Amino acid sequence: MAATGNEEQTLLPDIEEEEAEDMEREMESEEEEEEGMGVEHSEEDEADTSEDERENEAEIQRLEEQLSINAFDYNCHVDLIKLLRQEGKLHRLRKARQKMSELFPLTEEIWLDWLKDEIRLTEDESDREKVYELFEKALKDYVCPEIWLEYVQYSIGGMGAQGGIDRVRSIFERALMEVGLHVTKGSSIWEAYREFEIAILSTVQPPPGSVPSQEQQELLNAQLERIHTLFRRQLAVPMMDMEGTYAEYSDWADDGVPETVMHQYRHALKQMEKCKPYEEALLVSEPPKLSEYQTYIDFEMKEGDPARVQSIFERALAENCLVPDLWIKYTTYLDRQLKIKELVLSAHERAVRNCPWTMGLWKSYILALERHGAEHQTVAGVFEKALNAGFIQATDYVEIWQSYLDYLRRRVDFSKEWSRELDELRAAFTRSLDYLKQDVEERFSESGDLSCTIMQIWARIEALHCKNMQKARELWDSIMTKGNAKYANMWLEYYNLERSYGDVAHCRKALHRAVQCTSDYAEHVCDVLLNFERVEGSLEDWDTAVQKTETKLNRVNEQRTRVAEKEALIARQEDNSENRRKAKADKKSQKKSQKANRTGDKRKAEDEYEEEWGEDAELPSKRLKGEGDFGSMATEEHMETESGLFVRRAPPPRKNEPPGFRKHQQGVNEAAQQSQDMSQEQRKDENSVFVSNLSFNMEDPEGKLRTLFQSCGTVQQVRPIFAAKGVFRGYCYVQFEDRLAVPEALKLDRREVDGRPMFVSPCVDKNKNPDFKVFKYKTAIEKHKIFISGLPYTCTKETLEELCKEHGTVRAIRLVTNRSGKPKGLAYVEFENETQASQAVLKMDGTMLENFTLSVAISNPPSRKMEDKAMPSRVLGGVMPRQPQGARGKGRTQISLLPRSLYRQSTPAAKAENGTVSASDSTVTDGVCEGTGTTSLDTQTKSLSNEDFARMLLKK
Repeated sequence: MAATGNEEQTLLPDIEEEEAEDMEREMESEEEEEEGMGVEHSEEDEADTSEDERENEAEIQRLEEQLSINAFDYNCHVDLIKLLRQEGKLHRLRKARQKMSELFPLTEEIWLDWLKDEIRLTEDESDREKVYELFEKALKDYVCPEIWLEYVQYSIGGMGAQGGIDRVRSIFERALMEVGLHVTKGSSIWEAYREFEIAILSTVQPPPGSVPSQEQQELLNAQLERIHTLFRRQLAVPMMDMEGTYAEYSDWADDGVPETVMHQYRHALKQMEKCKPYEEALLVSEPPKLSEYQTYIDFEMKEGDPARVQSIFERALAENCLVPDLWIKYTTYLDRQLKIKELVLSAHERAVRNCPWTMGLWKSYILALERHGAEHQTVAGVFEKALNAGFIQATDYVEIWQSYLDYLRRRVDFSKEWSRELDELRAAFTRSLDYLKQDVEERFSESGDLSCTIMQIWARIEALHCKNMQKARELWDSIMTKGNAKYANMWLEYYNLERSYGDVAHCRKALHRAVQCTSDYAEHVCDVLLNFERVEGSLEDWDTAVQKTETKLNRVNEQRTRVAEKEALIARQEDNSENRRKAKADKKSQKKSQKANRTGDKRKAEDEYEEEWGEDAELPSKRLKGEGDFGSMATEEHMETESGLFVRRAPPPRKNEPPGFRKHQQGVNEAAQQSQDMSQEQRKDENSVFVSNLSFNMEDPEGKLRTLFQSCGTVQQVRPIFAAKGVFRGYCYVQFEDRLAVPEALKLDRREVDGRPMFVSPCVDKNKNPDFKVFKYKTAIEKHKIFISGLPYTCTKETLEELCKEHGTVRAIRLVTNRSGKPKGLAYVEFENETQASQAVLKMDGTMLENFTLSVAISNPPSRKMEDKAMPSRVLGGVMPRQPQGARGKGRTQISLLPRSLYRQSTPAAKAENGTVSASDSTVTDGVCEGTGTTSLDTQTKSLSNEDFARMLLKK
């Protein structure tokens, strides 16, 4: 039956296929005639044309095969229609458009192209009727002023038929009702209507010099009144360029503009002034302009004009048709405010056609159908479509089944012992359980109804309305066998059902089973049983209840004690590990302080500024042998770190300095000296940002960064940090005059500078805030964002956006890179809402991109723990332990004093397994032990005798 209905509803049936084929043949014959009449084409042009045609035909076949596999590929439909129209395949083009319109609402551009193509093929009146039907179908998808304008203009062409003028006027009135309030485009419909009526006026005016009859005068007056009415109606509507319409009416009206029209016009102008800021915001913003439309809708809803609210909703939906929240807001407004059946049901139908994956829209649609008295077959048909819509969560199927079952329950007259509606309700309950168990559980690995809500509702209906406690008990037995017997609330729900509609024996039985099976809130279940026996039970029943409850509570207390002991043991282990870690850290800090005390005599503070920042001064440079006293002559090198400015004496200039070194060093020293001259009060961390991950080879970092951050605000100073030899260390501080410039500067984070991403973070004193960390991105679950791994390193943002936009509106894309800016094969993609993100996960996970398998999931980054990190000891190669120190500490030189001729030749190291070498294989070279053995010289081979030394010397 459904197939028959679709065939009957086809606007351009297969009868027209022959006409389209004839038209194609005519076009081909015309081309042949032109060639025969002398139209010259070169052989190369013909070859190129045929080659293009073959390529296009191959692409058309590929698209058709892809659609045969997946009919819901929207982009594939669009590409196929575009190619068929380009090649002039009218018959196949018509079929492709019809198939797409059955699955999706078509855009304004696709409808206009389709309508114009069909209009060109129109030959007789029967064809015009089919085009009228096609226009009516187009108007059901979206409210578009351009389609309405095309419709009324096409209808004017048929005004010569019987009743044609009345039909044109009817279409114009419908157009004014739908888009006449459109602030920017509605005036085109009004003007077309007036021009049509003025043209009619010219046909009823008597010839010049003749006296019209009474009938002619009445027709003339009626036509003039129609034109006056159109002017008055338009001037009462807030619209762009109202002044021009008013001036045109002033010229048209012989008796001037009436006072009532003047009053309506002024009121409309005031309303237009209120709307103008919102219209200007829409004009300058980029599509889809959702936030601007939301603001405009809120304004119109406060104004309270239902027609204008409907108009702005339709405008917003034309550009944001895939936003479920906007459809939900619109349909809710229509359900609660206008309550017009045709308008409400049309909006609901369009909503589910645009966003079929949104369960809430289907649920509202079913309620609206029931509210407006739709037939049962219609409601059932909508529900079946909802089951095939492809929801992204198992719970969505549970909710849509609940809505449909509620509808079926409200149809049943329970005063009768039996009815067909009751059988349908029970059959639907049975089907819902089977559907959740088979279809939904197979797809999502869960039924979505863990607490068996549908079965609970069914049991309560059987007990309350059907007085069938036996069926209700069977349902509850099934509920408990699905893993719900351990929950106290499930048993108490069953007990309340028995208490209300059952008997005492079954109540007692339910509570005894609850005490035995419950694993949570055992005390509460025991109290309910005891209170029940106080009211209903005998002494024997009371004793049995007390014995069972005591046994249960003792067992529960034992379990809780064991759990508490286990948790205490785990806590003690964690405390011990924490104490060991702290002791290790204290030991390291103690060694560090002892080392500092031994060298404390060599250190001294340079100035009060360093002491205020709490930093130790570094050791002055040692004087080389043969140098004079450079104490007063040596230049001071200025270094700046995160928390302050350091000054230490620079080493004397080397003999062989590279060209320009002295000039560069002088520039660095001058910049540091200027930075030092600034008082501490002038440095404001709240006005500064910390810039890092810059290239060490950057030329003139101060000037370059000053230019880069000038757009954020007035830069007061840039403090680049240099190493001891004047080499830029890759980070600096930028201080602004105004604190408001800091947020703008932080927006430049990750900006690429010299091929590396520049990191910009707030400037914070680490001494005062040692735990301060800057992490730009969230670490909690983000349901509207997906995480993609396994990307090829050559993947760009444009490639990823092209891949993801098929599944929703992409708001932002972040490719994860290392500090040098090279990609890591990871990315985060943010969608408009969590529905689109979930759809993308389902469709993209496991797909291939450039021979790489993508792994896609909802973004849920791990939490970033702030743990103390012990400083690792520096060892040679990460293998050799620290060299022992003598009583005077570490020596000034590590040069071996063993004669070179007595060096023991090192043997090739044995192969290490898992990176280790046995101690027996270690050798000594240049006085440094190699391998993993002990480093003491005592571990070498036994000492040599005088004869051994003599033998070695003789060998030389």
